[in-house]
Amino acid sequence: MNTVTHILEKISQAKELDFGDIFNKSFELFKKSWLYGFLFQLIVFIIILPFIIVLYVPFVMSIITQSKSGNVDPDVFGSLFSGFTGLYLVFFVLGILAVTVFQLALQAGFFRIVKNIDHDNEVQISDLFYFLKGKYFGRVTLLTFSIILISIIAALLCYLPLIYAMIPLSFITIVFAFNSELSISDIVKISFSLGTKKWLISFGLFIVTYILVVFLTLLTCGIGSLFLSPFIYLPLYFIYKQVIGFDEIANNEIL
Repeated sequence: MNTVTHILEKISQAKELDFGDIFNKSFELFKKSWLYGFLFQLIVFIIILPFIIVLYVPFVMSIITQSKSGNVDPDVFGSLFSGFTGLYLVFFVLGILAVTVFQLALQAGFFRIVKNIDHDNEVQISDLFYFLKGKYFGRVTLLTFSIILISIIAALLCYLPLIYAMIPLSFITIVFAFNSELSISDIVKISFSLGTKKWLISFGLFIVTYILVVFLTLLTCGIGSLFLSPFIYLPLYFIYKQVIGFDEIANNEIL
C-alpha cells in the first residue's frame, strides 16, 4: 500500500473533529508561534511592497495633480492603466506571480516551524526559506499555477464552486509542506479529499478566525495584521494533524 493510498484511507476513515478543541489548540499554539508568524508576514510584506509602490504611487500622484487643477477624473484608475504599455503590464503580472510563488513557499516553511514548535523540537528561522531551495522551488511554482488554474475554473462556474474549492485549495500548502516528494497531482488529490471530508468545520473555523483577525486588525489600525494573520493557518494545521498525522510523511526530512 503506497503512501497516497494510505493517506486517502485515513481521510475517508477520519472521525468527527471538535470545533472548540481545534480553536483552543490553535490559540495556544499561536501564543508560541506568533513571532515566526510575524516574520513570515513581514517578509511577504517586504516582497510585495515594491509592487504596491509601482501600482499605487502613480495613482496617488495622478489624484493629487487632478485635485490641484480642480478637475478630478472619477475613472482615474482606469485611465492610468490604459496609459501603461503592454510590456509594463506583462512584467507587472509576472512579478505578482513570482510574489505568489514566494508566499506559498514561505507559508509551507511556516508550517514546518509550527510543527516543530508543537512537538517541542528545535526551531530555526531558516526553516521559513526551506522550500525556496532549488529542488523544491520548481514544484512550488507548479503548485501555484495549479491553484490559480483551479481557482479560475471554479470562478468561471458562477463562483459557487469557488466557495467550495477555497477550502480544499487552502490545504494544498500544508499537504505539500509535509509531503513534498509526492507528485503535484497527488498533493492536489489529497488536499481535495481532506478539504471535502472536513469542509464544514474547516469553513467554520476559517470564518471565525478571519472575522477575529479582521476585527483585531481594525482595532489596531492595521498594524495587528502582521502579527495576527498567521493565526488563520493554525486550524488547518490541527485538522491535518488530527486527520492525517505525521507518521506517513513522505518528506521525512522534517526534524
